[in-house]
Amino acid sequence: MRTQPEHDSQQQLKHERWALLEQINALTDKPMIVLSFIWLALLILDFTGGLSPFLQTVSYILWGLFILDFAIEFMIAPHKLDYLRRNWLTAVSLLLPALRILRIFRALRVLRAARALRSISLLRLVTSLNRGMRAVAKTMGRRGIGYIASLTLIVTFAGAAGMYAFESPAALSEAQIEATGLVNYGEAVWWTAMIMTTMGSEYWPKTGEGRILGWLLSLYAFAIFGYITATIASYFVGQDAAGDQAEGTGALSAQETATLRHEIATLQAHVAALTHELQRGRAVSLTSSTDQPMDKR
Repeated sequence: MRTQPEHDSQQQLKHERWALLEQINALTDKPMIVLSFIWLALLILDFTGGLSPFLQTVSYILWGLFILDFAIEFMIAPHKLDYLRRNWLTAVSLLLPALRILRIFRALRVLRAARALRSISLLRLVTSLNRGMRAVAKTMGRRGIGYIASLTLIVTFAGAAGMYAFESPAALSEAQIEATGLVNYGEAVWWTAMIMTTMGSEYWPKTGEGRILGWLLSLYAFAIFGYITATIASYFVGQDAAGDQAEGTGALSAQETATLRHEIATLQAHVAALTHELQRGRAVSLTSSTDQPMDKR
């Protein structure tokens, strides 16, 4: 059984390790934010047109840096399970690039392998979006219209890359689905933008991964677009209220103030006249009572 000094020592060590972890996060936050945006841009390029050997090498280097950062933080964290529960999506995003070897199955033209690859690509997109969202949150905070607008742009362009990867003519042909699909990335951006504004589009996803991604985009649009609309409406309502208040204040100071002063002066004159009449009445009554003769008995 641990003694009290040993328990205090263990608690102090845990506290120091958490403090060290916070210091490391403070030092690495800004570089990791920049690398997260680069990682997300490379993912969009990979989904839309593929990466050149040089960009693929850059992607692997970034992946290695993310793994190194995660491993250092995991080693320092005193509670490993708690750290994993907080960062499980980050851990998944670091494991997925290792599964890129499944691309060789495309040459085998096996339907199950291709479907597994598309599912992994969807998971890669979601986890990379999570990293991008965290980078935006650390850069701009989690409040304000600027944060929401930046987040929506990232979701729109990254989501469009995923929709193009899952719903392109080549992907539909590989899935043995007869449809035109989204013929280029620009059309996918347009489709995603319409989803973001909750207006919808004539085309609806045909593949399972495309439908899941489309549902996630619609869910995001439903939650965020209402906030943006309410923010814009409250801004204009506030401007109108401020204008009405300014106009009302100006009219009161110019016209109504003079009228009120005149009415107050009139009331004061009436009060003074009534007071004077009351005083005269009392004086007359006192005089009349004094002049009356006293009764003789």
